[in-house]
Amino acid sequence: MSKKYDLIILGSGPGGYVTAIRASQLGLKTAIIEKESLGGVCLNWGCIPTKALLKSAQVFEYLKNADSYGLKIKDFDKDFESVVKRSRNVADGMSKGVNFLMKKNKIDVITGYGKILPNKNISVENNGQTENFEANNIVIATGGRSRVIESIPQDGKKIVGSGAIGIEFAYFYNSMGTEVKVVEYMDRVLPVEDKDISKELNKTFRKSGIEILTESEVVSSDTKGKGVKVQIKSKGQISEHEADIVLSAVGVKSNIENIGLEEVGIAVDKDKIIVDEFYQTNIPGYFAIGDVTSGQALAHVASAEGILCVEKIANHDVEPIDYENIPGCTYCAPEIASVGLTEEKALEKGYTLKIGKFPFTASGKAQASGHSGGFVKVIFDEKYGEWLGCHMIGAGVTDMIAEAVLGRKLETTGKEILKSVHPHPTMSEALMEAVAAAYDEVIHL
Repeated sequence: MSKKYDLIILGSGPGGYVTAIRASQLGLKTAIIEKESLGGVCLNWGCIPTKALLKSAQVFEYLKNADSYGLKIKDFDKDFESVVKRSRNVADGMSKGVNFLMKKNKIDVITGYGKILPNKNISVENNGQTENFEANNIVIATGGRSRVIESIPQDGKKIVGSGAIGIEFAYFYNSMGTEVKVVEYMDRVLPVEDKDISKELNKTFRKSGIEILTESEVVSSDTKGKGVKVQIKSKGQISEHEADIVLSAVGVKSNIENIGLEEVGIAVDKDKIIVDEFYQTNIPGYFAIGDVTSGQALAHVASAEGILCVEKIANHDVEPIDYENIPGCTYCAPEIASVGLTEEKALEKGYTLKIGKFPFTASGKAQASGHSGGFVKVIFDEKYGEWLGCHMIGAGVTDMIAEAVLGRKLETTGKEILKSVHPHPTMSEALMEAVAAAYDEVIHL
């Protein structure tokens, strides 16, 4: 006889485990199914360990530039194995933390490969043994993986997938002394960002020695020899390049195969499970969140979707997520963070704009910290003062963007930001100053 729950979640990434915890808080008897490690790709192989790698790169750059801080360090070097080991230790510690949270919240962790079945059942196969479970509600949170394209097959040895974090890895390896070439299909790096941000990052990366090929694509790759030979088509011309490793960062593929969607009759469109605004699929009692749905493939989006999903299941009065107010962050150096409309998109929508920019060269905190590159750019609707977008590039901006997210959520106007006192000296002052610039009240420019 199968064990029954109020809720079973398939997948324990930042969408799945957060969903489980919120469900338990709401009094639902909850289980989570995971075939590998609690925390999923983000915690074990993606977001968290890569940020640990990037921190090592940042510290290494500090050492290389110690003279500019008045410090003399003669003998130092990188130990790549130790850098990777630290990254793994950070991820392992976080995974243990998720295990603790499962126990604390009395969530049953079921290890194995889960497959949904009709009538709100789910089977789990582990070491050749299959067990069935039943739930009033099932949430699919199986996440995604690196998308493979024909010209760059991924063998896990010479060619590996890095998901949507190519720019971060370009920075990391360049900082560690590796010769790096970035191939971008669009006409600029980070094409989803504001053009001014892309231009600034391009300038910084080229100064660091990173070669950037825009309007280019890898048309073939050959791994037969010692390294990898790739043919790159750039603006109509094909050239051959050699590398030790090719990192493919061409997007995310949803993990929706062989999990029972067809057997249950759950509708799918273009690699995504179709859901309503509260993540209900076309089959009652079955829900889907995170990378398997059409929202942004970001960890914080999956978490927010999971929380909203179970709150709706628990009959709370909730409102749909505003996907126009989701922050995006890139953790290279300089960091990049943004929310809302780019200048180009705002103009396309017919807004008359007030735009303000404040460079970190005019920030006392940025100068003192030795990171004065970059700027904050804000975009307002001239008619009503609506905060349409915020775009940042510089040290620590991924920690600053939340002010803009909150401000937009609360329908804050530029004038209200100006009258909110920001501490001095901080990087956050640059946001206030950028808003002041938009309203012709900037002090420090």
